[in-house]
Amino acid sequence: MNNYFIILASGQSKRFNSKKPKQYNIYEGKPVFRHSLDKALKSKLFKKIIIVVNDKKKIKEKFSKNILIIKGGKERSDSSLIALKFIKKYKPSNVLIHDAARPNFTLKLLKTLVSSLKKHKAVIPSIKSKDSIKYKIRNQIFNLNRDNSILTQTPQAFKFKDLYNLSIKKKNVITDEATLFIENNLKVKFIQGENLNTKITFKEDIKEKTTYFGIGFDIHRLVKGKKLYLGGLKIPYHSGLKGHSDGDVIIHSVIDSILGAMRKKDIGTFFPDNSNKFKNIRSPKMLKPIIKLLNSNNYFINNLDINLICEKPKISKHRDKIINSLSNLLDLNKDLINLKGKTTEKLGLIGKEKAIACEVICSISK
Repeated sequence: MNNYFIILASGQSKRFNSKKPKQYNIYEGKPVFRHSLDKALKSKLFKKIIIVVNDKKKIKEKFSKNILIIKGGKERSDSSLIALKFIKKYKPSNVLIHDAARPNFTLKLLKTLVSSLKKHKAVIPSIKSKDSIKYKIRNQIFNLNRDNSILTQTPQAFKFKDLYNLSIKKKNVITDEATLFIENNLKVKFIQGENLNTKITFKEDIKEKTTYFGIGFDIHRLVKGKKLYLGGLKIPYHSGLKGHSDGDVIIHSVIDSILGAMRKKDIGTFFPDNSNKFKNIRSPKMLKPIIKLLNSNNYFINNLDINLICEKPKISKHRDKIINSLSNLLDLNKDLINLKGKTTEKLGLIGKEKAIACEVICSISK
């Protein structure tokens, strides 16, 4: 497996009409470019993934060693060439080049592209036009035969040496790498593309989804000498939360809020507190099947708003770490998670530092 995946994410998005370039806008729960990255990772087809950006500071996440971020050029074709020159030292056999603005391709398409490179030097996904096409030359309009028109998509797959040699010789600005092969009369293998693999160009392309809301609440008594877990994170404190599980009120409330939004009853339905099977279970293990249920029903989380209600420990000291923990457990961008610390002004069990409670509102879409 000597395949490399290049994600072009350095465009200025002038037509998107937003202060933030479209590749960084949130789409179905995460930045647009992350959909392409996550699918490339999930496919396990690539030795390295290169993300080409115009400003490396805009990507604040830390990735594994096989994900590299480099600065692109002024035009799309410039960024593509910069990436090809960058990976040349790794001696790749194959390379796939993809526009970050196309987040909806499937893993099946990736596998087909890579497999087709065994017999071809350039493999391009394409679809037929659904619209009538006109072509203007000066002041004259011509009708084009729709059946003979091909709309090319990305990812586009190539033998590295062939694409590299063509790219370093190019003289004009090109809109995709297939153009290099076509202009040089080299054979291109067109395969069936995907109708949903559309390019995000305008704000209207990111359609609003049906949204649902759920509320979660949990409270547990504090017990001295027990470990305290909040949001899947061990928090230094002299007491922990008593419960059938580890008592993590944040994760329990998150679970109930997600189940509520999906109309799937409550946490006790899935993890009854009279079952020894779940005694002392860590809450992240409880969360995992709930996220699997969420994904299998084609939902995604829009955001979480969390109130942790306690006198101590002070949430401000641990807020960022808890949010990072939840972000990893939920596979959700941390910017979509809000965590607030509340007290009861010394009233009741919580006010006397004998209990901790949590409430969560979750928004999901489908």
